[in-house]
Amino acid sequence: MLLHVTRPGVVAPVAVDPTGLTGPTRKQARGPRWRGTSANRFVPAGVDPTGLEQRIVEAIAGAPDGAAVTGWAALAWNGGRWFTGTTATGAPMPVPIAIDDHRTLVRVPGALACHDWLFDGEVTTVDGIPITVPERSLSFALRRALSDRSAIELIDMAYFDDLTSPELFGRHLARLRSRPGVRRARRAFGRADENAWSPMESVMRCLWEEAGLDLPLTNPPVFDRDGKHLLTPDLLDPTAGVAGEYYGAVHAGLGPRRRDLVREDLYRDTGIELVPMMSTDMRDTGQFVRRLHRAYGRASARGADPDRRTWTLEQPDWWVDTSTVERRRALSAYERATWLRHRS
Repeated sequence: MLLHVTRPGVVAPVAVDPTGLTGPTRKQARGPRWRGTSANRFVPAGVDPTGLEQRIVEAIAGAPDGAAVTGWAALAWNGGRWFTGTTATGAPMPVPIAIDDHRTLVRVPGALACHDWLFDGEVTTVDGIPITVPERSLSFALRRALSDRSAIELIDMAYFDDLTSPELFGRHLARLRSRPGVRRARRAFGRADENAWSPMESVMRCLWEEAGLDLPLTNPPVFDRDGKHLLTPDLLDPTAGVAGEYYGAVHAGLGPRRRDLVREDLYRDTGIELVPMMSTDMRDTGQFVRRLHRAYGRASARGADPDRRTWTLEQPDWWVDTSTVERRRALSAYERATWLRHRS
């Protein structure tokens, strides 16, 4: 497949050109100045093959006409920032390429040929390469997820960058029948949240739900009775007054820790029980669940009257709600810069 990539910083592989104008001559292609990416496709030797977008382009360049990038790679190319193309151990994942049953894909390093269904209208071109639309890309990834929890995380992170919405994705899932993995995709769809801001928030929410507790709200803004914004917990059960916060690597260092202490004081002042989750809790998630149950016990023993709380979830007139994909898509460029700066 010959590509005309328009994305800066990405080099499209080219075929041998006897004139040397649009690609290397056969002799040049065998020399040290060019690197082969697939059959009769070459890039200059200095092009880094490990970059995410470069890997995607080199994979699809070796595919036949009519093929398209799909799954995590299509979501990443479309702007999904949490689709990094690596496993939990940091190993690169192969780029899934959707091709129909009548074509074959000559072995391309770093590519995974997927003979799978494609409905009409499910392939589009973005910055010069063919990719499947977000709904199809996401369902492909979900049907190959290793667990319900990881599938929920995939949907949450597709919502995070507004790649699709619950309405659009739900409509797409309704078209799928007895495909392998569809049941998992539908279960995950029913538990996904369009206001999660990171994968670990998705994990923490799943643990919360699996612990038999009421499903918390995701990133709800909390205000005082005068309409001043106090904080936005990662998770909050407003009935019990219990919040969850994930403390990852970005919380390391004196500066972040100082900000965390200020937030912890705010939680104490408002009477909300805070349950932190650390990255090390993933080695034994039971530790987080036990802390969560103890927090619910303390909140219940305190028995605070909800009508006498100093905080509220009622949004003042000046606040702009960005909790859904539909609301975020409706924002102007200025409003996005103002109200979604936490996503930068």
